[in-house]
Amino acid sequence: MADSGTLKEGIRLYRLKRWELALKELLLVNAEKFDEDEHAELSYYLGLCYTKVGKYNDALLYLEQVVTAGRDPLRVYQCRMTLAYIYVITRRSKMAEFELNRLVAGGFESVQLYTTLAFSAWLQKQPKKAIELYEKALELDENNTTAMNGLGFILVDTDMDLLRGLRLCRRAVDRKPQSAAYLDSLGWAYFKCGDLLEARTWLRRALDMAPQEAEIRNHMRIVMGET
Repeated sequence: MADSGTLKEGIRLYRLKRWELALKELLLVNAEKFDEDEHAELSYYLGLCYTKVGKYNDALLYLEQVVTAGRDPLRVYQCRMTLAYIYVITRRSKMAEFELNRLVAGGFESVQLYTTLAFSAWLQKQPKKAIELYEKALELDENNTTAMNGLGFILVDTDMDLLRGLRLCRRAVDRKPQSAAYLDSLGWAYFKCGDLLEARTWLRRALDMAPQEAEIRNHMRIVMGET
């Protein structure tokens, strides 16, 4: 009973977004007498906590346990999405694509799934495939800013459709003006369209918001003629 209480406290802290404290609490759990459902619950929250604190290799271990057990379809879906997210940000795009395609084959469809697949395709230098997937995401939700920004950026970066790309980037910024990534895309779109003044304005805002982002700094150097 004591360990069940520790598990519940860890879950409570997780829901309060106190990731480090939740992880410490969950690691105190002695799961020897847990049944399968309790083991799955513990693995699920350990996987999510490790993801939140950026310890991705540990997260993969526990998330895979939940997927392998397959006891709760919705949790399997969430864990596969989280696995794909980890693989994308750690530049293991083919593994991300594998997880996401398993969801597609299982009949799952969501904006998040298509935008993650699209970004994975872009990392693998497959812009046309990425565009198709972002278009599918916008078919499901025409106001999804992740899809707007992703599609807009690719359209301008590849010179496929500069004006549409600029409009999409502009819409994304209008909806989320505090996103450095969206400001960067808009600045890059203006640069690709030949408007250096607007490009510098928006890239400066992006850089002020996220000075550590290498891609934003690189875009600014290009626009300022420093490369």
